[in-house]
Amino acid sequence: MMTLESFEEAAEAVSKVTLETKLVYSEYYSEQTGNRVYFKPENMQYTGAYKVRGAYYKISTLSEEEKKRGLIAASAGNHAQGVAYAAKLAGIPATIVMPSSTPLIKINRTKSYGAEVVLAGDVFDEACARAYELAEEKGLTFVHPFDDLAVATGQGTIAMEIIKELPTVDYILVPIGGGGLCAGVATLAKLLNPKIRIIGVEPAGANCMQESLKAGHVVELPSVDTIADGTAVKCPGEKIFPYIQQNVDDIITVDDSELIVAFLDMVENHKMIVENSGLLTVAALKHLDVKRKKIVSVLSGGNMDVITMASIVQHGLIQRDRVFTVSVLLPDKPGELAKVSALLAEEKGNVIKLEHNQFISINRNAAVELRITLEAYGTEHKRAIVQALNDAGYRPKLVKTTGTYTE
Repeated sequence: MMTLESFEEAAEAVSKVTLETKLVYSEYYSEQTGNRVYFKPENMQYTGAYKVRGAYYKISTLSEEEKKRGLIAASAGNHAQGVAYAAKLAGIPATIVMPSSTPLIKINRTKSYGAEVVLAGDVFDEACARAYELAEEKGLTFVHPFDDLAVATGQGTIAMEIIKELPTVDYILVPIGGGGLCAGVATLAKLLNPKIRIIGVEPAGANCMQESLKAGHVVELPSVDTIADGTAVKCPGEKIFPYIQQNVDDIITVDDSELIVAFLDMVENHKMIVENSGLLTVAALKHLDVKRKKIVSVLSGGNMDVITMASIVQHGLIQRDRVFTVSVLLPDKPGELAKVSALLAEEKGNVIKLEHNQFISINRNAAVELRITLEAYGTEHKRAIVQALNDAGYRPKLVKTTGTYTE
C-alpha cells in the first residue's frame, strides 16, 4: 500500500538521484487565468523527466535475487530513461522495450545509459506486451512504468516537495497516461492535506482514465490518437486505479491543438522546452473555472526531438495567425507583382513564399493567381493585410496553410 511511511522512505531514496526542481512562478499564466500559477519543472531532471523517481525507488525495494536476474521495462521514453539510469547506478543490466514511434532522442538517451533497446509495436500497450514476453523468456525482473505501487510511490514524492515549498497550494494538476504519477501525487497530497484538489489531465485522444472512472472500473480504449506520446496509453493500471478513484477530484482532457499553443507559450514566456505530455497541465490551466487560487502544474518531462519541435512551432505560428497564405488575382503583365510587393511592404507583411499560377483563367490578361505566404504579428495584423489587398481590388481569399506552409 501507499502509506505516509512509504512516501517518506521513497523521498529519502530518490533525493540521492534527483535534481532540485523548485517551483517556477508564471506571471504570464497567472495574468491569463486570474490565479497564482506555478510550474513544477520535472523536465529539468537529469533524465529529462520525473520517471527516475519511481524507477530508482522500485529498484531499491528489489531483492538481491531479483536484481541479479536483470531488469526489463516497457516505455514510450521517459520511464525507459529512468529505469536505464537507475539500473546503471545500481550496476544492474536493463532491457527496455519501446514503441517504434518513440522519438529518436528518447531511444538514443536510453541507450546512452547502457540499456539494451528493443523496438516493438506502435503504441505503449503493444510494447508492454512484448516486454512481458521477454521477461518470461529470459527470467528478467519486470519494472512497470505505472501499474506498480512502489513506482507510483516514488513518483508521488513530487507532492511532498510541492507542499513543502508551497504549503497553501489549492490545486495540483498532474498529467495522466497510465496513472502512476497521478496516483502517487494525489495519494500523498491528500495524506498531507485533504483540502488540496488534485486534477488529472489527459489527451482527448487517449482518455483511458476518464473513461475508466465513468465506468467504475478499468477499461481499454480501442485505439489512441494524440501527439502526447508519453501519455498515449489505451488502458490505465489496475493496481493504481483505486487510488485514483479515491484521491483525484476531476479529470480534464485537452486537444492536441491546445498542446501546440502551450508549447509556444512556454518557449516564448519561460524559455522552457516541455514535451507534449508535460504540456497537458499547462493547456488545462485555461479549463479551470477558478480565480485567486494557488495552482501548481506538474511539467512531467522535456524530452522532445528537434524535428517534432520544428513541426509544432510551424503549426503554432499558423494557429496564432503569425503565418498565413492568401490568394489574389492580378493581370499577367509587367509591374503587377511589384505593386503587390509594395503594398505588402507598406503593411509590414513579411513574404515567406510566392506561387504564381498562370492557368487559373483562359484569359491570362484578365487574371492570374498569386499565392502569398506571409508572416504577421497576429490576428489583427493579418486582417489589416487582407483588408489592404481587398481595398486595392485584388479580391484576396485565405488559403488553408499547413505546417509546411502549403495548401
